[in-house]
Amino acid sequence: MGGFLELVAPKVLEIDALRKEIDVLKPKVKKALMSYQGIDSAKKRLLMIYLLVSLGLAHHLEDEIDETLKEGVEKKEEMIEGENDLYTVSIIFWVFRRYGHHISSGDSQRTNKGQRKFQRISCRRCQGYVDGLYEAAYLRTTKDYIMDEALIFTSRHLESLAADGTCPPHLSVRIRNALTLPQHWNMEMLFPVEYISFYEQEKYHDEMLLKFAKISFKLVQLQYLNELKILTEWYNDLEFESKLPPYFRHRIVENHFFVQAMCFEPQLSRARIIMVKYFTILVLLDDTFDRYASLPQAEGLANSLERELWPQGRSYNVSASKEVFKTHVKTNFDLAKWGLVYHVPSFEEYMEVGEVEVAVYATLASRYMSKGKMAAKEAFEWLKSRPKIVQSLCVKGRLMDDITGFQDDISRGYVTNAVSCYMKQYGVSENEAFRELNKMVGEADKIINEEFLTITGVRHCVLKAVIDLARMIHVCYNGYEGYTDPQGKIKEYMTSMFVDQIRL
Repeated sequence: MGGFLELVAPKVLEIDALRKEIDVLKPKVKKALMSYQGIDSAKKRLLMIYLLVSLGLAHHLEDEIDETLKEGVEKKEEMIEGENDLYTVSIIFWVFRRYGHHISSGDSQRTNKGQRKFQRISCRRCQGYVDGLYEAAYLRTTKDYIMDEALIFTSRHLESLAADGTCPPHLSVRIRNALTLPQHWNMEMLFPVEYISFYEQEKYHDEMLLKFAKISFKLVQLQYLNELKILTEWYNDLEFESKLPPYFRHRIVENHFFVQAMCFEPQLSRARIIMVKYFTILVLLDDTFDRYASLPQAEGLANSLERELWPQGRSYNVSASKEVFKTHVKTNFDLAKWGLVYHVPSFEEYMEVGEVEVAVYATLASRYMSKGKMAAKEAFEWLKSRPKIVQSLCVKGRLMDDITGFQDDISRGYVTNAVSCYMKQYGVSENEAFRELNKMVGEADKIINEEFLTITGVRHCVLKAVIDLARMIHVCYNGYEGYTDPQGKIKEYMTSMFVDQIRL
């Protein structure tokens, strides 16, 4: 943990200077966005919104983006009509769906002039596919069959293009990164780490946008380092290192990194700090139940931690969050009891418990706890109803966790895992189980996207928290168990956020 924090000391004066620069640049970017008028200009505004999101700047212009999309929703058919540029159509689709506005995937076929077969990708047309159709395909729902085809087609051809060395180096890097982790399932402030570098190497980049992106990202980095300093002092004051048993995973830096998925904006510092503390407690419980302690010891620990977990005030928020926490503890008990006797339940029985134990509800509760009184009450009441979008996220989280952690589970004799349950129930091999469970993850992704577009009567910020948590899960379990063993890509990601300060 200390290795990251010893390298860079946050500078208050530097933070203040960056904020002043942002105050100068923000009105200029706002003016550039809102100056476009007419149908063609509306398209340009949507293309600029895509850039703002990709460069990590969208949170500076939320009101202007909302206004643009509200106006654009009524004109979306007109914008698509007659537009034959694949990149433009795909970005229009991506932006509307990204912000929860439905737009038919059938409209994207118009670039193929009525043909269902996609055109072969050349290097010249490559960006229209990687930042356009390929990325747009990840916002597909259960009914977007054309997007299923698009994803298969673009993935295959982009892999070939990245391997043959015909693209400019920065574009090849962009393709490989997208194939590894698509933007839709990437964390909102992690994606700009790579995209700012890519955009800077584009021939026709906008210098003002690039400067704004770098300054904004630098501010975020310094803000995060300040928070890590506060959290480290809290952690040391409680003497976790000396008082906790040796099995406990000390994960303050990792917890902060993953919490960024849920609330990355500089002004949400308090929410991040609360969530990191919450995550630290959840990890302690998970380690205790899952690996080392007896059930009475684990129960005693759970009861003793409640006082530290929740801040004072916000009585409804605290009460509702505690109820979610208690449910999470119960499912930890249930899985621990199965694990102690090497029980492999039916797949359905396991998932009923495991979907809650994976901490999706507990994590969302910690995010909603930091909202205002009315917003939090609405969010908790909605969460209590076990909405389909959250259930699907639980499926995604449980299965991705169990698939990537399967070998570690088996190596320590722990058999209560989705893979083991599926293999036993259906009499299939390990590889067959992996294949079928990954299909379930893909289907859960489609349902999450679909519900995000169709749910009504729930605040956008409440729904967005679900999507943000889906991104956290995807980054954490993208072919590796990124929390238990935060090496490789996760270490690389954390280094880019905390250590490698962006050059202005």
